[in-house]
Amino acid sequence: MTLKSSKKEKEPRKSQASKEVTIFCDGSSLGNGRAETRAAAVALLGFRGIWRSVGTYLGNATNQQAEIAAAAIGLEALREPCRVHLFTDSRYVVETMCGRFRRKANLDWWQRLDKAASPHQVEWEWTRGHAGHVIQEAVDRAARRIATLGRVDEDILRDAEEQVGTVEISATDAASLLT
Repeated sequence: MTLKSSKKEKEPRKSQASKEVTIFCDGSSLGNGRAETRAAAVALLGFRGIWRSVGTYLGNATNQQAEIAAAAIGLEALREPCRVHLFTDSRYVVETMCGRFRRKANLDWWQRLDKAASPHQVEWEWTRGHAGHVIQEAVDRAARRIATLGRVDEDILRDAEEQVGTVEISATDAASLLT
């Protein structure tokens, strides 16, 4: 099943053609819903075959909040308005950002994501998690490792970048992620 944004996002503020960036993001909440929850969010940003990772330790947050935060930190890491193809294994994030789910909870988290997305043209796409795709697996593993550790470790982020190497995402590759 393909979940894709059908609504047009805001145009970038710059009049020049903006960069095309691919973002894969994932959140992890260990002990979701319990007092000792440890959550983290990670995003891998790809531009012309070069990948950079960003991550944050969230502490006590739910899986849904970690997924929203992962998309937000990926978009916040961009220094200028871009055309973004954002992949997440969270249907909750994709459906909500495409306007198909109503926002009933996590309103402050959604506000952060809205702000992060506003300067960009974002195409929101769901991809199946734990399906063996190298980039999605790298962000998933990094988010779980940071949540387990209880802090961001640059070695974990560097490992995620190294796992991805110089993978470039073509339209064909992107289509295969959606099945």
